[in-house]
Amino acid sequence: MKRDNDHGLYILWLRLASPVTTTVGRLGPCRFPAGLYGYVGSAQRRRSARIARHLRLDKPLRWHIDYLRPHGTVVAVSLADSPRAGECRLARYLVDTCGGRVIVPRFGASDCRCPGHLVLLPGASPPPLDGWDT
Repeated sequence: MKRDNDHGLYILWLRLASPVTTTVGRLGPCRFPAGLYGYVGSAQRRRSARIARHLRLDKPLRWHIDYLRPHGTVVAVSLADSPRAGECRLARYLVDTCGGRVIVPRFGASDCRCPGHLVLLPGASPPPLDGWDT
């Protein structure tokens, strides 16, 4: 029996060249300072298709990131093999270990209780993720 490995966590690294104010679904109007953002997501199956969807600009608005995506440039995508429960831990790692900040509370976190899955990072490049799940 073949096991499908196209599942797990991902980080979509999005750079905003200038500040953006946009309406994000039920969150309403949100302001995003310029900078590098990590959006932590998960896919129980077809992770590659989910990421490909996030990369497209022409699509129905479904997830919070869909509202912000047209305003920035995707600079990288990182993959992590972890169950869906790791999504909140990975976002927390970006805050606690990498010096990130959750700018919009609950962004990407409508199905959990953590502060948010979109993190503004202080650097110009995505940080290494070595040891995030230890």
